Amino acid sequence: MKVSGNAIVLTNGKFDTKSAKTAHGLIRGSKRFIIKSVIDDKFHAKYVHSNKHGNVFMSSTESDIPVFKNVESFLEAGIDVNYCIIGVASAGGILPKEMRNDVILSLNNNISIVNGLHSILNYDSQLKKIAEDNNVKIYDVRVSKSRDQLNFWSGKIYDVKSPKIVVLGTDCGLGKRTTAKLVVEALEKHDISSDMIYTGQTGWMQGWDYGFIFDSTLNDFVSGELERSICECYQDKKPEFILIEGQAALRNPSGPCGSEFLISANVDGVILQHSPKRKHFDGWEHVDAIMPSLESEIDLIKLYGKDVIAITLNTQGMTDQEKIFHKKSIATDLNIPVFLPIDEGMDGIVEILKNKYGN
Repeated sequence: MKVSGNAIVLTNGKFDTKSAKTAHGLIRGSKRFIIKSVIDDKFHAKYVHSNKHGNVFMSSTESDIPVFKNVESFLEAGIDVNYCIIGVASAGGILPKEMRNDVILSLNNNISIVNGLHSILNYDSQLKKIAEDNNVKIYDVRVSKSRDQLNFWSGKIYDVKSPKIVVLGTDCGLGKRTTAKLVVEALEKHDISSDMIYTGQTGWMQGWDYGFIFDSTLNDFVSGELERSICECYQDKKPEFILIEGQAALRNPSGPCGSEFLISANVDGVILQHSPKRKHFDGWEHVDAIMPSLESEIDLIKLYGKDVIAITLNTQGMTDQEKIFHKKSIATDLNIPVFLPIDEGMDGIVEILKNKYGN
């Protein structure tokens, strides 16, 4: 899809929650969209921005991205945009009823919709007709590709000579994509060419050149699409490093995922993202789905024949003292470098990668 331009992002009163990770990712940076406003009735009349490490902040600075209560108030401001992006994940992947009016108002004002939800809005007859009447489009990012567009795994991955590093997590919603992005930026800041393979809808929205939407790909073709994306990146750019955005977690009971990256992508190393404060798999506290220990996750990855070269921490909800404590104690206990990506950036990973994989 050739889609790019000025955009607004709908967050439905959830901007300050992990449900808005698509919105947060776009504010951290996109090569595809220029974000002109966030639409959120809880935080209207405020502004948002991201710092150099990717931390997203509310502010009162008018040079930052403004937040409007709804699309109607945004339109009154006279700001020109081409796209309205649904920037939240919802229960069941369904368009929330309270967002529908903003979507319809956008379409009626010649603004195309970019939808990252599991529900396909082009299947909604009312929304599709409104889009057609206004000569705009609904872009369903998660629509499944047809069989003739999909690839089986072929073994071509073994021809890729660039070191491949995957960012896995011990659970969902920990910031794997953001960490991968920060590693790429740290490498390029040191004049080391690198690129990221996206595997989710937000990565596509951020404008990365190579990747696929993991959870809308038929299972038989996941390994092949992963391989295709990596091989195309290598053939076209020959980067010194290829970072891969992981999905879910090896032992998340609601959707175990990760072996495809370790085996089918034939990765050279793993960066493992973890939240020391999270005791249950996200959203499954009510069934007492306790997360395994960090050490056991590292041991499991070793059984796949892969090494965890660094641990990155999600520090949401931590005090500064807790951040320092967990970073030091995990590094000491496991003898593996530990980083705080959002708080400190990932510059420190550069020497580790150069020393381990450099020619």
